[in-house]
Amino acid sequence: MGQGSYQAADWVKLCARRGLKDTMRPETIFPTTGAQKSFNSRYIACREARDSIDSPQSTPVIIGFDVTASMGYLAKELALHTMHRTILSLLEDRPIRYPQILCAAIGDSRCDTAPLQVTQFEADIRIIEQMTSLYLEGGGGGNGGESYHLLWYFAAHHTATDHFEKRHKKGYLFTLGDDVCHQQLTAPEIKYTFGTAHPYGYANAELLSQAEERYHIFHIHIDTDRSFDDTCFTSWRSLLGGHALRIHRHDLSCLPQLLCSVIAINEGQDRNTVLKHMNQDIAERIAPSVALLTVTPTAAVTKTITF
Repeated sequence: MGQGSYQAADWVKLCARRGLKDTMRPETIFPTTGAQKSFNSRYIACREARDSIDSPQSTPVIIGFDVTASMGYLAKELALHTMHRTILSLLEDRPIRYPQILCAAIGDSRCDTAPLQVTQFEADIRIIEQMTSLYLEGGGGGNGGESYHLLWYFAAHHTATDHFEKRHKKGYLFTLGDDVCHQQLTAPEIKYTFGTAHPYGYANAELLSQAEERYHIFHIHIDTDRSFDDTCFTSWRSLLGGHALRIHRHDLSCLPQLLCSVIAINEGQDRNTVLKHMNQDIAERIAPSVALLTVTPTAAVTKTITF
């Protein structure tokens, strides 16, 4: 996959064809009433991000979002605003070259019917077309967390990229949600979610270690003024350190700038330069999130980025 290139005109056509607008409910934007086999991780051996004429030096980007319980507002924001603006920013500012984006709907492998759904890696309007074909199950079990780590397992065991295999470079993986991550992925959960028998499960540290061989991994916690927001975020910081960030639900319109800023800074761009480049109202709103970010010396490649 990864053929073609993203055009703003295609986004306009998609909105017109689907009648997409802010007044729509999440289930209208995502009308699928069950997980499609083509997106259900149980039936997917591998997702590939390969170089092509359109993407001669492809960079894989995975964006996974929580679709449990009341998280439909996040899916709606991603579909109507975030993905389009993020893609345009990546193409215009070029912190990475030729992004190919895979979207993932994350649920709970302990109780949901389809705990992980994944699109193809795409470089054109199919990114959003496929994303809005995912099933918003709205499940989750009130069992102390969600299964964000499913995406780490999938990235480590079920993706193949030229960026890693040819250039020995990492792609990017983001998870977005408002809960903590279950502390381990059991062998029965692996069998249930991916359809393959496994002799043992994994602790989160093991899953991260595997996925981090090929991807820079980040989590963005969505604050919603709940009493346990700080507890959730502390859990993520203990797991990911400076790769765990937070943003308030009221600031989700700034999510594209935050995602692109994280990538730019991780690629070696000065964070103050990144913030100065954007609308200053947005910069002020995401500055606290950006301040939480730390990058390792090996990740901070010295390079000149054209904005």
